[in-house]
This record gives sequence, structure tokens and C-alpha cells, in this order.
Amino acid sequence: MLQGKKVAFYTLGCKLNFSETSTIGRSFKEMGFETVKTTEKADIYVINTCSVTDQADKKCRQAIKKIIKTSPNAFVVVIGCYAQLKPKEIAEIPGVDLVLGTNEKFNIHKYIDHLEKKASGEMHPCEVESVKDFQASYSMGDRTRCFLKIQDGCDYFCTYCTIPFARGGSRNMSISDTVIEAEKVAAQGAKEIILTGVNIGDFGQSTQENFFDLIKALEKVNGIERFRISSIEPNLLSNEIIEFVAQSKKFVNHFHIPLQAGSNHVLKLMKRRYNRELFAQRIAKIKELTPDAFIGVDVIAGSRGEREEDFIDAYNFINELPISQLHVFPYSERQGTKALEIKEVVSHEDKKKRAKMFQILSEKKLRAFYESFLGTNAKVLFEDHNNNGIMYGFTENYIKVEIKYNPNLSNRIAEVNLLEINDNGNVKVKLIDEKSFKFKLA
Repeated sequence: MLQGKKVAFYTLGCKLNFSETSTIGRSFKEMGFETVKTTEKADIYVINTCSVTDQADKKCRQAIKKIIKTSPNAFVVVIGCYAQLKPKEIAEIPGVDLVLGTNEKFNIHKYIDHLEKKASGEMHPCEVESVKDFQASYSMGDRTRCFLKIQDGCDYFCTYCTIPFARGGSRNMSISDTVIEAEKVAAQGAKEIILTGVNIGDFGQSTQENFFDLIKALEKVNGIERFRISSIEPNLLSNEIIEFVAQSKKFVNHFHIPLQAGSNHVLKLMKRRYNRELFAQRIAKIKELTPDAFIGVDVIAGSRGEREEDFIDAYNFINELPISQLHVFPYSERQGTKALEIKEVVSHEDKKKRAKMFQILSEKKLRAFYESFLGTNAKVLFEDHNNNGIMYGFTENYIKVEIKYNPNLSNRIAEVNLLEINDNGNVKVKLIDEKSFKFKLA
């Protein structure tokens, strides 16, 4: 009945969501569906949502309504964190047919034996405490780099965050099974794997293993030339992990470490499991062993309890850190979180001002980082996309570069010289040895 039907996927949020959407997409292909772009007409649309902030919720609602307006007769399924946390809110949107929670999103096939529109949205959320299974996922077919899900859920319950309520407790596959998933990725031709999850440094909670032993095992996977560690908590980023990356032939010199607040007073209110002194120690250790490492940092501006002096203290602390880029998030009120019990509230205007100051600081740091490598050589993995005659890639230490499009460079690692930063903020490059690669330059 469903053979030959068309399905489109729309993903919001984190790398983890993209890995899961890709895996769900492969299951649809096995059922006989043809995958099309969201801009094309489809019989069923699957929208994978995010709920990390109220702005994320808003973007999800806008995406859902836009798809329904464009294709009013299509069957619409909403999954992801927003679907788990607020299923009723989504089900009440006219045109939504199915809302699946954390336990059911990988079982869509159970609910779509036919694609007839429903009078109202059918909800299948779950008790998140009961979620124990780990669903392996990886992205493939849409980019050169692959997002490999190695962990899910979180046991930390920071006061501002709803993710544990959306995804459940920390869990993972065994190291041996994770290696098998990486080998599947390698067999399909990907050159780079980004390890992703909710709290990847917590890997091993459900299998009595640990993240350090995992990365040592992944280092031995044949066919993968690069591994990147995505966001990892500073208290879980041990010196032995930093030392391993520094001498590794495959794990690249790129770290993403959430700070969230540069004030110990605010960190305590957030119930984070470290102080800023430990964070600074981790940064110093990375720079000691890999001076050219890219270090991205998450920071929240204007959280409850953040006084003006806390922000100034945090800004000065972050300004002095040898980091490469900030990912800035204005604090967002999340229903059901302990942060709402904190009386001191930062005004919208002050939140906006503080976020803007952090963003400007980030732009300065990123440009300074890029400038420090101009004139040097680097190895770039080029992605397989033609963007109006331009193609992009990343160096090992996450400098985004661009060059005139050449299909012979797609999914290849080539040595380049970093020339200059263009108006888009990317680095223009030239190939070092065109002849050895036998490229026919366009």
C-alpha cells in the first residue's frame, strides 16, 4: 500500500537529531518510500523537532505550519524533543496527524499502515523514566562527514534544562557495538565521523565502560580518516582524553566544551558539576599540548540569578581564555525546570545586550583564530556540494574554507594553503599539489 509513496524529512536542532532523522529515513527506504526534499510534494512529512529554548519551540511550530500550508493533504508526523515535552500543544495544530514521543519515533512504521488524514492529531508520548533502550543512529548520504550517535539521555538535571525530561537517562551501546556502527559508516565511504549524543563524556553508564576506552577503540577503525569529539562536559574531559587526542592520528584537534556561565555564582545556581577554575585548566591543558586546537564554547546570557557583576566577571574571564568561538544562547524559561524557583530575573533588554556582547566577542575571537593560520598549509576534507560554483571544507582544526567547485575534490582530503578571509567569513584556499591528485580544475 505504501510502496512508491514519497516522504520528506525536516530536521531542527542538534547533530543528534540529524543522525536520528537519517536513520529513520533509511527505514522508510526499506519500506519502499522515495525520499524527496521538503520543498517537493510528498505523501508524508516527518518533522524532527528541538526544544532546547522557547525560540526552538517557536521555530518548530513555524516549520510545522509552513509544511501543512504548503501540503495540506499530506500526512504530517512530528517527533523529537518538542514532541515528547509538549505533545498536546503540537497535536492541536490543525493538519498534524501523528505526534510520537521518545520511545516511539523509531517505530513510525507501526502507525502509518495508511496515510489518511486524521480529524485531530494522534499522540503517543511516553513516560520518559521508562526509556531504557538505545537506538543506534548515524547520518549518511547527505554530507561527507557523518554524525554517529554514541550516547543518548542525561542524568545531570541542570536547573535550566529540559533535555533529561525529553530524552531520559544516560544510555549507550557497548564499545564493541559502537565500533561496528563506525565500521558500517566507513564501508559507505565517509571519511570523517563526529561523535554525538546528549552527554557523550558520560558514555558507559549503561554498559560499565567509559568514553576514553571508546575513543581508543574507534582509533583502530579502518577507513575513517578523522574523528571529531562533539560537545563534552569539562568535568568529563579528562587529561588522559586531551593527551590521547594530542597524539592521535585520527582524532583531530577540535574541542567543543560547554561553559554555560563564566561566573562561579551562576554555575552553582545552574547546578553545573564544575567551576570556572576547572574549565580554565582544561583549556590550558589543550593549548599546552595542541596549540593550534579549535575550541568552541557554549555560553548562556542572562540566566536567572545572573547579576550585572556576574556578567561582567564572566565576560572578562571568557575574554582572557584562548578559545576560538562562542555559541551564545540567551537564557530561555523552560517549564518544569528548577531555575524558575530562582527569584532574580534578568530583563529581556539586558539579556539581549549581554548576548550581543558575547556574540561580538565570539566574532573577534574567531577572526583572530583564522588570521593566525593565514599563509600556512592545512589538510581539508571537501564536502560534496556545489554552492553556486563554490565548494566548502574544513581543516582538522575546524577552519571553514572555500574553493572553486571541482567534483574531483568531493569527499577527498587535500593539502591547501590558507590565503585570506573573505566577506562570508570563510578562508579562501589554493591547492598545494594539483598534479599529484590529478584534478581537472574547473
